[in-house]
Amino acid sequence: MPDTRPAALAGIEGRLPPEIAAKAEADGAAKAGQDSITLLTLGVLGGAFIAFGAIFSNIALTGAEGALPFGLARVVAGLVFALGLALVLLGGAQIFTGDVLMVMAWASGRLGLLRVLRAWALVWLGNLAGAVGTAVLVILAEHHLFGGGQVGLTALRTAETKAALPFGRAFLLGVLCNTLVCMAVWLSLSSRLPAHRLLVVVLPIAAFVAAGFEHAVANMYFIPFGLLIKATAAEGFWQAIRVDPALFAALDIFGAARNLMAVTLGNIVGGAVLVAGVYWLLYRRRMNDRH
Repeated sequence: MPDTRPAALAGIEGRLPPEIAAKAEADGAAKAGQDSITLLTLGVLGGAFIAFGAIFSNIALTGAEGALPFGLARVVAGLVFALGLALVLLGGAQIFTGDVLMVMAWASGRLGLLRVLRAWALVWLGNLAGAVGTAVLVILAEHHLFGGGQVGLTALRTAETKAALPFGRAFLLGVLCNTLVCMAVWLSLSSRLPAHRLLVVVLPIAAFVAAGFEHAVANMYFIPFGLLIKATAAEGFWQAIRVDPALFAALDIFGAARNLMAVTLGNIVGGAVLVAGVYWLLYRRRMNDRH
């Protein structure tokens, strides 16, 4: 049923789940219909924006060990990481993990499978370029030296933990992560008001970070930044943090590739099946049956 309320009133009242489903489906079709340069560029922006959230999160965790209980430190890191999705949704960008919701438009016959895969591939590659490019800028700025090298140590520990994950575990953590990320995007469609959209995404994003779930686009920054520190940091850095580089044995190209492959697949399953698929069955299947 079309929304006959005045735009201002509809924005204040918000959309109900059936309206959100229709909006998610229409948005998916519109996003996939963009030209390749636009999709790639929006993906670069998305990767950079998520990287900024990751940088903020890394800063929040630095020095928190011992000063705060483990859970509380993770919650704080998650709350500030929400900056990334806020920039994506309100600043105008695309991330592969959110674009998994395009499955709704595919299920309704508004998009062909090749069109969906093309959009995912272009945005994924753009996300990678934006996140890695941001990591290069951050390493050139010697950001890892802040806090007497403790910022770099936190980044190394995060990257090592991710690179060391077995494939199956990384996959399942990716499923759980994108269930929450796609729910955050879903909730953001409930309102047209920027403040409302910002508020509703914070807790789902904070939850996935605090819980240690795996997000492909975030890892496109976390792991390359760790790799860059390990490869380029001067001897003075290692002396300042009193850590042997050999302790980060899993942090290599193979570990990075394995993590990104497993987490990407998990993110697809979590978003496409547990969010897009379920909501399509609930709210769009019957609409399509009528036609």
